[in-house]
Amino acid sequence: MDTDIVLFAEVVRTASLSAAGRSMGISPAMVSKRIARLEARLGVRLLNRTTRRLDLTARGAAYHRDMVEILAAIRDAEARVSDRTDTPAGPLRVSAPTSFGRLHIAPHLKPFLDAYPAIELDLDLSDGFSDVIGDRLDLAIRIAPAVPPSLTGHRLADSRRVLCAAPSYSAPRDAADLMEHCLLAAKGQMPWRLAGPGGDVTIDRPSYVATNSSEVVRELTLAGVGIALRSLWDVSADLAGGRLVRILPELAGSADVGIYAVHARGPVSSGTSALLDYLRDLWSPVPPWES
Repeated sequence: MDTDIVLFAEVVRTASLSAAGRSMGISPAMVSKRIARLEARLGVRLLNRTTRRLDLTARGAAYHRDMVEILAAIRDAEARVSDRTDTPAGPLRVSAPTSFGRLHIAPHLKPFLDAYPAIELDLDLSDGFSDVIGDRLDLAIRIAPAVPPSLTGHRLADSRRVLCAAPSYSAPRDAADLMEHCLLAAKGQMPWRLAGPGGDVTIDRPSYVATNSSEVVRELTLAGVGIALRSLWDVSADLAGGRLVRILPELAGSADVGIYAVHARGPVSSGTSALLDYLRDLWSPVPPWES
């Protein structure tokens, strides 16, 4: 296996000459020299380097896509021939949205940790998107319409969203009437794009209470302050228990939003693969919040 290609894949994965050097046991200067050697051999520039960051060139990105598939195939072939098993072990850095991680990841981790006791899990919960490459995350859960082209994404489940409020809240008559009500959304969650039998509807106005916390929006909604557009994974138990009710059930959030597991492009560790498989099994074929 060409070690310069392996090194190039590691530089892209870590987005750092120094980090790639530590991973491969060589100095940053040697990493730079070997990447330059690979570029000279190919006759193209693969990376744009500055003092602050590394970026793939267009040709570098195309080359990287091809090479990571080839490297993964080689590793798989070697493992099959030698009958090796790669037991998941070591650090596993994961991030997830705060509410989703609290409700649907943390309560289900024990079987995974029991199955892989050598894994050292580091779970970071945050309402913002983590920098997967910059923070050297092995896996990140993202709830979004799409995955950035710089990352590899695995769609684990849909994220259907519904309008809801406390039973005590006076419901609007129709979509137009929504604009006259107290609407609740965390910063960055407006406008609402709703799909209905009459076509798409866009609702764009300031939240009745300004907050950066999605969990605060949920608590305000439960308290009867206003109407929110919430994911079923967040409010299905409250809807089933009567603490919340659907508002204008003919309308729902656009169906393009999904729950993804994302990671840097290239081969992943056995621990990352194990957690990815575990989450797939946990939420398929129908996630619990949809049942």
